Amino acid sequence: MSKQRIYINDVGVRDGFQIEKVFIPTETKIAFIDQLSKTGLAKIEATSFVHPKFVPNMADAETVLANIQRAAGVRYTALTPNVKGMERAIACHQSGAAIDEMNLFMSASETHNMANVKRTTAQSLQDFAEMVPMARRVGIRTNGTVSTSFGCPFEGLVSEARVMEIAEKYLAIGFDSLTFADTTGMANPRQVERMMREATKRFANTEITLHFHNTRGMGLANVVAGIAAGVVHYDASIAGLGGCPFAPGATGNICTEDLVNMLQDMGLDTGVDLDKLLAAAVKIPAIVGHDVPGQVMKAGKTMHLHPVPEKLYTAS
Repeated sequence: MSKQRIYINDVGVRDGFQIEKVFIPTETKIAFIDQLSKTGLAKIEATSFVHPKFVPNMADAETVLANIQRAAGVRYTALTPNVKGMERAIACHQSGAAIDEMNLFMSASETHNMANVKRTTAQSLQDFAEMVPMARRVGIRTNGTVSTSFGCPFEGLVSEARVMEIAEKYLAIGFDSLTFADTTGMANPRQVERMMREATKRFANTEITLHFHNTRGMGLANVVAGIAAGVVHYDASIAGLGGCPFAPGATGNICTEDLVNMLQDMGLDTGVDLDKLLAAAVKIPAIVGHDVPGQVMKAGKTMHLHPVPEKLYTAS
């Protein structure tokens, strides 16, 4: 009997590096993406097309995409919130620096959407109705992310009906796939399983990804709940980097290598070489200049056994 396959998308180079106060050198980003490409990940979110004034670490998007060494079977994605960003992405794509998928995002919460992208949700949806056809015309897939799907740090609980309504509007616009994002780590496993059972039923023919943060320590538990509901695609960030800059207290995404270690211990197939992933993760503290949340990179894999202490066999 074959193992259930779970697909992992690492977003660390984008979601993680974007909030670092010091600029991460372009050549470092390229080399790191190249290392991640050799681990067996299904997707890598390489950069974002946003205004460099607001996110300086993503100012080199075109250069990064033009110089990475692409691996067969890996989907390389980028993120943008607006039409200008999509125009940049298309120009990059047409110059030969191919983008497999563009990730567009909007919050289910009006307040968070204004804080994050300075647009009402109605304005964001109008932008997407223009952006999705732009991408399709040049052969780029589009993924629609519903941010704050499980709660907003300003408004509190977000109506599940509203989250599903936005997802339906995304598909009506023409998005190829959906992501439900727990932008500030407010989700709990029962909520995740309930909502995702509804989503997988309602959007049965659509690829669904879950994006969790570990703000309150429930990130990996929420993955288990998502799998129980039938979701097999997950975002994660190498070494646990990340955190929304417009969400107070939002710590990093769930950690990629911790997630892979857990899933493999559960007998699931991630397609990822955990040793190669850990070899990449241990480089992150030196790159960003501070400690990181990842646990397995510090403690070792679950079955990383230690020598029996000699004193156990020494008479007292």
